[in-house]
Amino acid sequence: MGFKLFVVAMMVGFVAAAQVSSASTVPAFLWSPGFSSNELKESVNYQIMSPKDLANTVLSRGGWSDLLCSERKNERAVDLAIVFFGRELHSSDVAGNKHVDPSLLNLLKASFTSSNFSMAFPYVATSEEETMENLLVSSFKEACGHGLGVSNVAFSESCAIEGGDFKKLADLHSVHDHLVSRMEQRTKEETDLVVVCHGGFQSPKEQPFPESESLNEVMSSVEQSGAKYAALYVSDPFKSIHYPGYKELERFLAEDTPKNASASAQVCDEVCKLKSSLLEGVLVAIVLLLILVSGLCCMMGIDTPTRFEAPQDN
Repeated sequence: MGFKLFVVAMMVGFVAAAQVSSASTVPAFLWSPGFSSNELKESVNYQIMSPKDLANTVLSRGGWSDLLCSERKNERAVDLAIVFFGRELHSSDVAGNKHVDPSLLNLLKASFTSSNFSMAFPYVATSEEETMENLLVSSFKEACGHGLGVSNVAFSESCAIEGGDFKKLADLHSVHDHLVSRMEQRTKEETDLVVVCHGGFQSPKEQPFPESESLNEVMSSVEQSGAKYAALYVSDPFKSIHYPGYKELERFLAEDTPKNASASAQVCDEVCKLKSSLLEGVLVAIVLLLILVSGLCCMMGIDTPTRFEAPQDN
């Protein structure tokens, strides 16, 4: 009886842990059309890893240590290392979700499969204390030892990255101009790092455009510049909840009217979805425990004789 109860409790724990893990992990994709650090063309790492582990894997197995850490002035195989941080995908969305923009998944799939070298990380743990872009860039610096050995580093203003005197890019048009200008000025011994975060590009009166359009525009600008590149896509849907940018916070305060408040109250955000997943797991555990207790009570309530008398002959 005790063993059965232990098995049921373990099954309930696994179900709840799977729901929580799926809700708090995000996918990441690494690809390069013309650069490969080893003979392995495609690989998928199904382990749940932290942003620091992701950075170390990208540097070691992805070959980015030669791009971001090396200070040697030899000719490098890649002109540009570009990192794009999305705000929509969860780990569960990669397997198929009708509520996710299919054009975004198709764009990532096409970039991943058509490249000479690609790696996928379906389960990257998120943090409630720091943004993904800040964790990843700081992990790159820590792993390199002496900081980034990159000649030119640029970030979009929508990225929340602490420290460093980096060039800020206001919008996607600025990203395009920067890529074109750097392609004209860059030497063969230099590799640039560009970090783009989705969101914050449009004005308050404009409708937010999909993430697939932002990623497609950024990759089109990279292709038009003619640079040899290696790209890293990381999703961080929890960024807008825990760490809203200054522009997003200002916009929220400016438009915080009772009408908007009532409308936003009816929308289930990421925190709401996480709590609902936890509540669902708890309810499933309670139902299974009630079924187990009811079955045990019924079995113990059955009173059958331990010995039967022999039938008497008439």
